[in-house]
Amino acid sequence: MLKEISPENTKELREFLDSRMTDIPDAVMHAAMDILSAVRNEKDAACRRYTKQFDGIDMADGRVSEEELAEAVKKCDPFFMESMAKAKENIVFFHNAQKQNSYLLQKADGVYLGQRVLPLDSIGIYVPGGRAQYPSSVLMNAIPAKTAGVRRIVMVTPPDKNGSIHPNIAFAAKLAGVDEIYKIGGAQAIGALAYGTETIAPVDKIVGPGNIFVAAAKKLVFGKVDIDMIAGPSEILVIADSGADPVFVAADLLSQAEHDPMASAILLTTDRKVLDAVNSELEKQLAALPRVKIASESVETYGKAIVCDSIEDCISFSNAIAPEHLELMIEDPMRYLDLVRNAGSVFMGYYTCESIGDYYGGTNHVLPTGGTARFSSALGVDAFIKKSSFLHYTKEALNKSAAYIESMAEQEQLHGHANAVTVRKDNEV
Repeated sequence: MLKEISPENTKELREFLDSRMTDIPDAVMHAAMDILSAVRNEKDAACRRYTKQFDGIDMADGRVSEEELAEAVKKCDPFFMESMAKAKENIVFFHNAQKQNSYLLQKADGVYLGQRVLPLDSIGIYVPGGRAQYPSSVLMNAIPAKTAGVRRIVMVTPPDKNGSIHPNIAFAAKLAGVDEIYKIGGAQAIGALAYGTETIAPVDKIVGPGNIFVAAAKKLVFGKVDIDMIAGPSEILVIADSGADPVFVAADLLSQAEHDPMASAILLTTDRKVLDAVNSELEKQLAALPRVKIASESVETYGKAIVCDSIEDCISFSNAIAPEHLELMIEDPMRYLDLVRNAGSVFMGYYTCESIGDYYGGTNHVLPTGGTARFSSALGVDAFIKKSSFLHYTKEALNKSAAYIESMAEQEQLHGHANAVTVRKDNEV
């Protein structure tokens, strides 16, 4: 169960959690590099070869046609489709508020300057295959891009054993407005998105989770294209006061522990009775959890608890940990929200479990892990835009500023910069 640690050991706790963030092994990086090189040089032929090697499917063209998409969608559960449609409404509602506007500033002498906010031209979304399928992640990645105004959204996902796309993934892509879908996975899919092939035109940014080879490939193509992040194991931190229901707390901790044996579940509370009751409840709920082996290993290894003197102390410790998911399972959480400095996403009150944010509430579930919430943000519209500044000077404005610019350029020994001003200025002014 949750191992209690002293409030004085929060630094050690952060270091302990950081130990989960291991570097990608050299062998994996080299394998990914070889695959990327082959895709860059051989294009479709390499993609076809690796799809046959790793997925057991020989496909000349992995593009999902409109007919195949429609047939796949027919297999979806109607209530699931309704649920996804409602979730989309909430996600669009939230992300619409993130849109930014261009601006124009005007000064004396005909000077004007400003900034243009422009969507990326194209992005690629990687969607894992295999036994796991996460249609919610399709919405979380595609909808912010669509909201930003990205013109071309491409999705890649490994084919199943029959060479098909999972119906739920197909529906999510259709619902989110994905423009192109290709049945290709692994590092070869990342290479196709980054470098392009005869079939797949390259994109400007790649987002979405994948296995360690996908992570390695994303890391290697960064610079050629942008990427979202290299995500680490999931984590949840719950701050609970004496009014928190231990059943709720335990359930929420396990909602992340079931992801991965390296996921962390942390409880900070002002009431020791709550900690004892949560540990008792964890035992009960673990026994009934289908992924009991994974969740048990996560809780036993990375499940920690601290009993604090106050909610303010809890939040201070949480800021030091910078969790991916932070639940304020306390009375009047809005009163304390401004104290929270470092968290990927905050879930407020006794009834706002993290699962709502994962699927339905509208906030994005692609969040910074491993303490990177200290400097990183959740995926959103900002991830799919770029900003370009512009500036206009008249002859009169340049004459008034020329000496200042020349002085700065000459101090940096960049005389060509100074000369570009000198040749333009009116020496009679």
